[in-house]
Amino acid sequence: MQIIADVGGIPGKDCRGFCKYCYFRKGEGADPLGCRSCLPSSFGCEQCTTGVRESKNEFVPPFMVINSVKTSLMMGNYREDDLKINISGGGDVSCYPNLLDVTSAFSEWNIPIHLGYTSGKGIDDPEMANDLISHGVEEVTFTVFSTNPLLRKEWMGDKNPQASLDALKIFSEGCEVHAASVIIPGVNDGEALRKTCSDLEEWGAKAFIMMRFANFRNQGLILGNEPIIDGVEPHSLQEFEELVRSINKEFNLRVTGTPVCDPDNDSPFALAKDKDKEYLEILSEVASEATILTGKVAKPFIEQIIQIIGASDMVNVVAADQDIGCLITQKDLEDLDLKELKETIIIPGRAFVHDKKAEKILCRDGVDRIVARGPDKLSVDGEMSGTLSQEDVLKTELIAFQDLIEAINFFGVRKK
Repeated sequence: MQIIADVGGIPGKDCRGFCKYCYFRKGEGADPLGCRSCLPSSFGCEQCTTGVRESKNEFVPPFMVINSVKTSLMMGNYREDDLKINISGGGDVSCYPNLLDVTSAFSEWNIPIHLGYTSGKGIDDPEMANDLISHGVEEVTFTVFSTNPLLRKEWMGDKNPQASLDALKIFSEGCEVHAASVIIPGVNDGEALRKTCSDLEEWGAKAFIMMRFANFRNQGLILGNEPIIDGVEPHSLQEFEELVRSINKEFNLRVTGTPVCDPDNDSPFALAKDKDKEYLEILSEVASEATILTGKVAKPFIEQIIQIIGASDMVNVVAADQDIGCLITQKDLEDLDLKELKETIIIPGRAFVHDKKAEKILCRDGVDRIVARGPDKLSVDGEMSGTLSQEDVLKTELIAFQDLIEAINFFGVRKK
């Protein structure tokens, strides 16, 4: 269990400048996208305007961070043997000017501390890593990009790249490090990637998260900021998965990829794998007709699961022109072929679409369709799966697919 200590921060402002590949870079405007949190009668809310852009929350004063965690500890029913304080924010936590102050305060409670995503760009003196470890930091998620300081300086805008890397080495030797890299073709892949993994392995890092670079709207750039980098063609999903599997075989690191794949526990969508078919027998029977709308990554896996449970005659799966279902927007709905849709459509729970606008768009051909939201997630990606066993993943997916089936049966059209 985790208590979040949100220190705030704004991307690009509170991280010593955007990395070249950052998906917040070049974001335009502040128009709402629409989402499930919007009121039925109004389009737009904090979540789908400033929230999705993380453009509102300045760094929080340290006393507020400390008091927030203290309140959570007093009000919550936590098991002390399974509790962490996760320090995170919209900026880079290493750039939070009061980081040592809050970790020092937290150290009095003897609760392990996890530093959420940091690039280390705020660390000018590597000794800071030792100080943080002495305050109880036991886990760090560190965006390394490359262990080549010249690449970090050029692509991350790191003014002190060697200090950051020295700090990463100290973290790796003294606590549990989950390193991460956005993989850009021709920049930090190939031999540069293998040198990074070799260094991480030698230093003692536990895990390595490989993130496919997104450069176009249908890869997740929904803030009007494509392309992030002119002239760069990201890896295809197949190329990226092959690269993840190759790195996993070569190095003694817990390697995961996002949006695909985790070679150790078969996520995402472990239920779609042949060896796990028996788990699907515990799911409820699909009794209604509906269309599941999702992203291009998930579609083949969901189709396979629907086929295994014998519901292909009642449920079809349609992919929007968006890799990730959670990032489906109004534009993606407008581009759909309505002839593929049944009278009930289950959209991803976290899709950035206003409910009323979704209904209007998907009924514009005169068919009176029901549009309902399904579960927030149907599986887990590489940013989360590295800490999960295969049993954990299967349990998560079974719960999610049971919720999905219940939504289909409740909102869908009963087959005569």
